[in-house]
Amino acid sequence: MMGFEIVERDLLARIGRFKTKTGTIETPLLLPVINPAREVVKPKEIYELLCCEAIITNAYIVKRHYGEEASRRGIHSLLDYPGVVMTDSGAYQILVYGRVETTPEEIVRYQEDIGSDIATILDIPTGWMATRERAQCTVEETLRRAEQLKELKRRKDIAWVGPVQGGRYLDLIAYSAERMSRLQFDIHALGSPTPVMEQYLFDFLVDMIMTAKVNLPPERPFHLFGAGHPFMFSLAVALGCDLFDSASYSLYAREDRYMTPQGTIRLSRLKYLPCSCPICVKSSPRDLLEMPKAERERALSMHNLYVCFSEIRGIKQAIIEGRLWEYLEMRAHGHPTLLQALKRLKKYGRYLEEHTPVTKRSGAFFFSSLSLARPEVTRHEIRLLERFTPPRGSRILLLLPSFGMKPYERAKRYRKMMRELRRRVGVEIDKVHPCIYSVPFGVTPMELVDVYPLSQYEIALPPDREMESHMVRQVTDYVKAMNYKGVILVREEGVLGENLSKVCGRVCSEKGIRFWDVPSSGVSRELIGKLAELITNEDEEMNNLRG
Repeated sequence: MMGFEIVERDLLARIGRFKTKTGTIETPLLLPVINPAREVVKPKEIYELLCCEAIITNAYIVKRHYGEEASRRGIHSLLDYPGVVMTDSGAYQILVYGRVETTPEEIVRYQEDIGSDIATILDIPTGWMATRERAQCTVEETLRRAEQLKELKRRKDIAWVGPVQGGRYLDLIAYSAERMSRLQFDIHALGSPTPVMEQYLFDFLVDMIMTAKVNLPPERPFHLFGAGHPFMFSLAVALGCDLFDSASYSLYAREDRYMTPQGTIRLSRLKYLPCSCPICVKSSPRDLLEMPKAERERALSMHNLYVCFSEIRGIKQAIIEGRLWEYLEMRAHGHPTLLQALKRLKKYGRYLEEHTPVTKRSGAFFFSSLSLARPEVTRHEIRLLERFTPPRGSRILLLLPSFGMKPYERAKRYRKMMRELRRRVGVEIDKVHPCIYSVPFGVTPMELVDVYPLSQYEIALPPDREMESHMVRQVTDYVKAMNYKGVILVREEGVLGENLSKVCGRVCSEKGIRFWDVPSSGVSRELIGKLAELITNEDEEMNNLRG
């Protein structure tokens, strides 16, 4: 019955289709939290006005308020909602109040009775302040209950969620995820992230999500409980969260807080409504403030939902275009803690590279050193050193500047230089291996210039110091890894060229490689003549060096 088909990818994000007994939903997907005892916005309105494919409600609360009525009518009829309904089990109430008046067996059976499409076992949330001993207990008890599900469940048409616990103890998250991965769940979820997000500890949230993801089966959807504000949706999706729920649209509205993609604003502080949703185009801040409390709460809830769903559509389009990193970087600049979280992604560079598509529909934009964590940069660095071999017979590495244009081999200055060099040195030209040095990819052999994205990118110039240092390191790592007998650096003027010359010269000296530094002020006859002389005299130079 259940199945997850991935149709588009970027970073760890997936646009996918998950089949349930009620219908197929498309990920990434936000599930608004519905409190059946307090419906500010009716689920059917969310379905019709926002094309909302799925919602989530709390089976424990439904059981307490509606009991047998929900079993008799079914959860879809009770909520008057024709889409997919996911139910949580009451674990959040355990986190807040310490206990619930039900058992794991009862809540499993109840979710089957009310006909949930996606259901959750009654796990024990770790929370944020738990001691290690307590955290270990929550993990083990959640695993014990997860293993019992096979014997408890009677229906085969419900997708079951296996939550991963561990709180702030990453080794326990890894252990919990690895054990959960062996069980027959359809979806996995990260438990206890709400306190982390409430404290804006998004960098640690990155660690929690990534620790769980690397230990779970990639073919199963991953759910983030309590995702909160839309300004962090792109981060969650980029890390591979396919589903997430949020009650913030309603909670913020209750406090007269107006959502924007970058944050929230108190309604009383707004002079204009910076949105074009149906609520905002017909109202002003004063209009909303003069409404009765219940009416204003409903209007703000609807606006907040429009903002949330608009953000999801923007993220999906970025995935389609292969520009999720640019989208994520733009959102990260909306809050310092998100920017801090984006920097944390560098820690997982190898894993991101392994799971990011090799080619995309678009090129890449590099704005700052933050972009050095992009999978495309990591991939080029790894593959250049591990898979590339210079052409047979090449003895001299000719490091050339980028000449200010792409593709490099079509640059007039490059073609003029190589044509004149070939005329002067003849067959000796086969000794030479021309490579481009540039930010952010370091060394680009001319054989690879058409490989995505080595020519399909734009960068904001001048690059910052960290990007320049990264390029110098990549160039010297390449020189260390290959077996050239000589290196000719056509050095551009400026601090970057001087630093590259200094570091590259030192590395060559350590390896016993002949190093020539040829300043470049344009492709002049003098420059070409000097290069030709160095190339034709390379054997003599090497013999003198050995002597």
